This record gives sequence, structure tokens and C-alpha cells, in this order.
Amino acid sequence: MQVTVLGAGIIGVSTAWHLLQRGHQVTLVDRQPGAALETSFANAAQISVSYCEPWANKDAPLKTLKWMFSDESPLLFRPQLDWAQWRWGLQFLAQCNDKAFVRNVAQLVALGAYSHAALKEVVAQTGIEYNRLERGIAHYYTDQKSFDGAADAAALMQRFGVQRRVVSRDELLAIEPALRAFGEHIVGGTYTPSDESGDARMFTQQLAALCARHGAQLLFNHDIEQIERDGDEVRQVRVRDRSDGVARCLRGDAFVVACGSYSAPLMKSVGVSVPIYPGKGYSATLPLLHPERAPSVSMLDDEMKCAVSRLGNQLRVAGTIELGGFDLSLDTPLARKRCEMLVRRIEQVFPGVADTRTPEQGGDPQFWCGLRPATPTNIPLIGRTPLRKLWINAGHGTLGWTHGAGSGKALAELMHGEQPAMDFGFLGQGRQRPASTPVAASTRLQTTTPPSGA
Repeated sequence: MQVTVLGAGIIGVSTAWHLLQRGHQVTLVDRQPGAALETSFANAAQISVSYCEPWANKDAPLKTLKWMFSDESPLLFRPQLDWAQWRWGLQFLAQCNDKAFVRNVAQLVALGAYSHAALKEVVAQTGIEYNRLERGIAHYYTDQKSFDGAADAAALMQRFGVQRRVVSRDELLAIEPALRAFGEHIVGGTYTPSDESGDARMFTQQLAALCARHGAQLLFNHDIEQIERDGDEVRQVRVRDRSDGVARCLRGDAFVVACGSYSAPLMKSVGVSVPIYPGKGYSATLPLLHPERAPSVSMLDDEMKCAVSRLGNQLRVAGTIELGGFDLSLDTPLARKRCEMLVRRIEQVFPGVADTRTPEQGGDPQFWCGLRPATPTNIPLIGRTPLRKLWINAGHGTLGWTHGAGSGKALAELMHGEQPAMDFGFLGQGRQRPASTPVAASTRLQTTTPPSGA
């Protein structure tokens, strides 16, 4: 088949790679001058199979309401005059119960385990290097009540084959000695040695280069202007070169939408509604002053709801979710406050280890924000859409790096006529479930009347 993949983040590039491995011809399109320059650029760097938990849980509604009044809250809902936001919010609330949480976890963990195996296969096959650390992920708690609930969360994960175990403060400090300076504030934690961390941008860009060597056509600096349909079938995609303004139409046997948060408006233009809404996340990447005292185990901070990962001679801290549309500004007071909050936390937990000075103080923190494409269940949309020739691979929320390799492989298998070997609800086909596995929350696509000119 001749396949056009729209979007060159971790999801799109992984899809392209696995299609090429199955003998298909691939054109990869992105508006940026290279791969992984948007949501995949500076994420939390964690491959967190053991922490594949949806945002929606029974405590989320009350916490979200409380957090609305704090600019430094982990999840900030910024109401907009946007029906898509409110509809997504209502769908999210419907998932905020124990039954939905368990069934959503089942699918997220299944995809996470499958994806981790796929990532290892690609690394073994290609030799890609990306500041990988296979030291696991540790989740530390500073509040006893929150820590008391960690055992239940760990037990749930163990039901699905994840070896996430509760550890005492002393055990945690032995696993990661870099936490000792903050040790008096820690009441305990959980740890999974099987998880890992690494630079998603480095990985994705190298994989994109390998795609080109294997025959893929890379159309970077190209805006995706329109998907054109003919009845119930996609006919072509019109793109425009940003450098010279020349437009071209791409035809083929199949088209894959892997545009992250922008997948929703793009699909809407051809009458397909998908429940994806952007969650703005932030990160700060800081140079290390004392590498010998820096952590090598990737961390989750329960109080601040942020992640910390070492990337060579840098330390990255990432977190917070801001539900306020497609805003990507970094120069507003709110954005600056949320970035500086992350940096302050690094200085509190790992004092003196990284250069946490502000630019005004002579420091050089690399602040970044990106739009995490979230579904109400946090289960991504992978599979066939109601329109012939049109497929989707989007909606991975904060787990794009964790689920990227497997999502790309799974969609390539589906398009090649194969059945991915995992218990997951793919779009456009039935699902076979072992009797002991909880039923996954359904995610529906609806076909609507296309807008004028679509």
C-alpha cells in the first residue's frame, strides 16, 4: 500500500516505521522542519508502564473544582466558550468512578506492556541511543494519607501483571540515594524496576531518519490544509510547502491521522468527531551542577504531580495539566508561574544538584510547553475510522512516549491485516477478551455532516 501518515511525533514516526517494516510505501508529513518538534519534544521522558493510570477517578471532580482557584494546581481547568471542551468534560466526569477506572487501567496497561516490548525490539534492531536509563521509576509520597492509598493502587496494577511494589522511606532512599537530602519529608513510596526513561525527541528524530533511509518520503515544513473526501471515502490530502507556498495533493491507499491534539479539528473537517481535547503540559530542562548527586532512577512526585528524569547531564522536570484550548504561550504570567513552580520543586527535592537559577539570575532553564491529546478515558484512538482509507492513531494524553512504539506497531499490524497480540479495544473492529479481563470503556467515533467546502 501507499500510506500517508499525517504527523511526525513519536506516534506518527512509529507508525511509519512499522509500515515500512511490512513492505508498505510511506509518506510522512509534518508542519515542523523536523520530527518530534511539538508534543514529543520535551516531555517527562518516562516509559511508565507501571503508572498507566487515567486522569479520571472518583476523587478527580472534587480535586479539579478545588484546583480551579490556584494557578499552581496540578490540573487546572480554564473554562472556555467552547462546546468541545464542555462535552469532553462531561464525558470525563462519566469516567470518574471505580468501575470505569479499573476497566480503563486494564487497557492502558495492556497497551503499555505491548508498547514497551515493541520499543525494546526497535532499539535492538536499530541501535538508537537516546539517553536511556533502565533503572525503573520511583513514586515518592510526602503525605501519609496519600501513601496509605498506594497499596491499593499497587495491588490493582499487580492484578494486571505489573510488579509495582510499596516500599518504605528507607527502602526508597536505598533505591535512589539522591533523595536523601529530602528524606525527612518522604513517608514512603512505590517502585517498579521494569520501567525506564529516555529522551523521546532523540529517539523519534533518529527513527525518522531511519524511515527516510528505508524509503519513506519525509515532507517536513508542510501544512496539512485539508483532507478531501468523496462520499464515504477519503480521496486525497492537500498539503502546502511552507518554504515556497506550493500546494500538492497526496493520494494513496490509506491515510493515518497522527496529529496529536490537532487530530480532532482535522477529523472534524471531514465529519468525523473524536473525543480528543488538548491538555497543556509544561517542562523545564536544567543543566546539572553536580552529576554525581543527581538521580538516575526516574521519579514521580505525588504532592506536585510532576515527573523527574535524568537525561545525560541534564535534569528534566515535567508536569501539570491545563485544560484551556490550544494555547501554547510560554510568555504569560500563568505559564511562567507554572514553569517556575517545577523548578522550585527541583531545588527543594535535590538542593544544589541542578542549575535552578532564573534567567534574571543568570541561569538558563529550558522551559517548554506542549499539548497532550487526551481522551476522557485516556485510552488512545487506534484503528479504522468510519471513512474508508482513513485511520487514526491519536489521543495518548500524557502517555505518548510510553505507548508510542506499540501504538505504531499495532496500527501497522491492523492495516496489514494482522491482529495485535494484546487485549485492547481497537476502533473499527471487534475485540476478543479473556474472561478474566475487565471490559474496557468504549470510545465511540461519530460521523457527522461535513462542513461546507470540506
